[in-house]
Amino acid sequence: MTSLFQQALHWIQNRESFVLATVVKTKGSTPQKAGAKMLVRSDGSIVGTLGGGCVEGDIILLAEEMLRKNRSSMLREYRLTEELAARSGLNCGGTMFIFMEPVTNASFATYLPLVETIVRAQAGGTPVAVATLVAAAENGPAPGAKLLIFEDGATEGTLGDAVLDEEAKKVGHRLAAFGDLQILQTENGAQIYIEGFTTPPVLVLMGGGHVNKAVADLAARMGYRIYVIDDRPEFASRERFPNAEKTIVAEYDAGLAQVPAHANTFIVVATRGHKYDDLALAAAVRTPARYVGLVGSRRKSLLIYRNLQEQGVPMERIQQVHAPIGLDIGAVMPEEIALSIMAEITMVRRGGHGGPLKMGRAFLEKQLVGK
Repeated sequence: MTSLFQQALHWIQNRESFVLATVVKTKGSTPQKAGAKMLVRSDGSIVGTLGGGCVEGDIILLAEEMLRKNRSSMLREYRLTEELAARSGLNCGGTMFIFMEPVTNASFATYLPLVETIVRAQAGGTPVAVATLVAAAENGPAPGAKLLIFEDGATEGTLGDAVLDEEAKKVGHRLAAFGDLQILQTENGAQIYIEGFTTPPVLVLMGGGHVNKAVADLAARMGYRIYVIDDRPEFASRERFPNAEKTIVAEYDAGLAQVPAHANTFIVVATRGHKYDDLALAAAVRTPARYVGLVGSRRKSLLIYRNLQEQGVPMERIQQVHAPIGLDIGAVMPEEIALSIMAEITMVRRGGHGGPLKMGRAFLEKQLVGK
């Protein structure tokens, strides 16, 4: 599937103008969250979505006007009132802040290397964060200036102000590594939107049993690159895991050495027995993977932890292991356990807290009194 930035690169190379619209911040309930993007050409055709409805329709019309009248980049605020949400067919009532950037003949030379860098990062190259000045301080640089921040801290470009560059660099390398995003509000009123771009998240399944089979089926639909390791050929096969990028028949430590392990890697240990879980987890905790989870009881987990301690694994790293794995949703069937596991991985990846979203009684009584 062609990504949004691959499409943008194609249009730039063919000198076709378009507007890049990005949700940089939201408040309350909105149809899309920060990071959502849409490309709009002069004929109104689009790639991506901002959630549909009136907001998206208005953005398309505004983008056409920006291209027609050669307007500069701008930040738009949309308050989704009950009336607007109803007309849009949306069940929401928050606020969306959308930054719109015209990419035209005048800026192709600027955007070509930028988009090429993002596409390379998404394909497995060096992770990068792009900092964009979306709101300027009084007498400060104009919105639209960009600074590239690489995982190792190196930078290219400028936001037009050394102080702003330093503010962005403080968090940019971390956002690059994780593919996360953040908006910074500086003391002088400037706003900087920083988004990291890296390869899609890697999910390593150590063990090809029923639980990890169900995890793979779910994770494939969520865009993960899946690697499966098992020392039994029938449990690490393309037939059993058709969505896996690679299946590896090997001992768990040797197999793990053959897969990408970085800050955007998530490892699930679910082998066929305690001895193999011990070996697999010992290898997993020695990688820089962002998430390591172990399927099994507390008792089994503690026994393996003791072995890790004896092998010299620091307590800090042991405490980072998610064991028993998953969120407590009362899962019993393999598919339910897989849902629990992927919910926890999503929580770690997206920064959630794992609690229910249901409104409490006190809140409801306060909001509904007199209605």
